[in-house]
Amino acid sequence: MFKKILLAYDGSKGADAALEKAAAFCKLSGGELVVLTVYRHHSLLEASLSMVRGTGEHLGKPDSAMREAAREAADHAKIRALELGVSEVHAYIKGGQTARTIVTFASDRTCDLIVVGSRGLGASESYMLGSVSHKVTSITSIPVLVV
Repeated sequence: MFKKILLAYDGSKGADAALEKAAAFCKLSGGELVVLTVYRHHSLLEASLSMVRGTGEHLGKPDSAMREAAREAADHAKIRALELGVSEVHAYIKGGQTARTIVTFASDRTCDLIVVGSRGLGASESYMLGSVSHKVTSITSIPVLVV
């Protein structure tokens, strides 16, 4: 059975469904749940627009806002997992390319299952799977459960 499960969580309905499934697996196996919320850094275009508005405190706001939203989502998932009866839950946030960050983090933490929602908050979507879930399944050797 799975001893360490990584839940990729973005606060979407798909991520909530994935959370429920990951929690059920953890309760069955007595395993640890590792929640990861990944936020994207703002683009160079957004950074240049920030510089046009002025200097100082304005420059870091897009990243700060995304980091804060990611922290809130990760904390929410941790609290919900504990409510669902998972005994060991850890929540993390990371900045970067979403799918690659999920896979690298899962590998670095020696997770034996990655659980993702089939659709998230991303703007682009594939026909059958969301772009992040599709890419995660394509680039990892760790088993992936798409909910």
